[in-house]
Amino acid sequence: MRMSIGVWWVAACAACVMALDAGAAAREPIIDMHLHAMPADAEGPVGMKVCAPLGRLPAWDQRKPYGEVFGPSVSSTCESPLRGAPTDDRVMLDTIAVMKRLNIRGLLGGTPERVATWMAAAPDRFFQSYEFDPAKGPFEPDKLRALHSEGRLYAIAEIVNQYAGIAPDDPKMAPVWKLAEEIDIPVGVHVGPGPPGVTYLGAQYRAKLSSALTLEDVLVKHPKLRLFVMHAGYPFADDTIALLYAHPQVHVEVGVINWTSPRVEFHQFLKRLVDAGFIDRIMFGSDQMVWPGAIEIAVKSIEEAPFLDQAQKRAILHDNAARFLRLDAKGQPH
Repeated sequence: MRMSIGVWWVAACAACVMALDAGAAAREPIIDMHLHAMPADAEGPVGMKVCAPLGRLPAWDQRKPYGEVFGPSVSSTCESPLRGAPTDDRVMLDTIAVMKRLNIRGLLGGTPERVATWMAAAPDRFFQSYEFDPAKGPFEPDKLRALHSEGRLYAIAEIVNQYAGIAPDDPKMAPVWKLAEEIDIPVGVHVGPGPPGVTYLGAQYRAKLSSALTLEDVLVKHPKLRLFVMHAGYPFADDTIALLYAHPQVHVEVGVINWTSPRVEFHQFLKRLVDAGFIDRIMFGSDQMVWPGAIEIAVKSIEEAPFLDQAQKRAILHDNAARFLRLDAKGQPH
């Protein structure tokens, strides 16, 4: 049986893994609530470069196809853009290497098959999740019940109904909320930004669905739902604050906006949520896709926030997620 380069590397480099683990032991633990097990071409051409932050975004002259404008705009406004990993194995291995170095464990979404491959490479680094895109097919509750009963499903995330232009309270989404409440697992819903101008790249994305208040009727109908808002409903801070105030069970995570938004912009948004009293319900996320280097930038966005004290940083980077996931003293869900 042939062994992939990634599996061979993990098996052969035991000394490298031990060295990374030793370095991680010196850092306090972090929980990343937003990771993807993706192939290298999931976000565009393999090796695609992106600025972190995106910086100045151009105006679109519609005489040109939007793709001709968008491609250069994500990498031409900074001196050192992040480059996408060159192979599927490198997406996985480089992500794991960063996680070991920074002492991160994370909620990993993707197809069950690809998530299983990543779990085999680093079983102590991930909690298994399942992504759902209503544009790609129907929700399969029986399949997820089986995964959950086998201990292979800790959350349903990322749910990307926004990219299909479907509101959370649409009848198509009802089976998702019903199952999640029934088996008592977290659900993470994309509520916030996509790639700039993504609607003109073929998605049915709608910016109005970036309001966290679009989730309110779902929460009222399913009061035991363990829901977290991915991207924290950026940029609608007022709507996010209103939802958090009215529904104390809801949490948010700050993935992607902590490395694609200019630092001052992200910090202003995060400070609004903290100043409004919700430090205990904000969780760290990176939304790592095919750029493993984004994870460290995302971590630094919290560690270097001048308005957060050390206890608040630990709450965001670890403690809130540990409580939300109901981790036991050994760091395992129970």
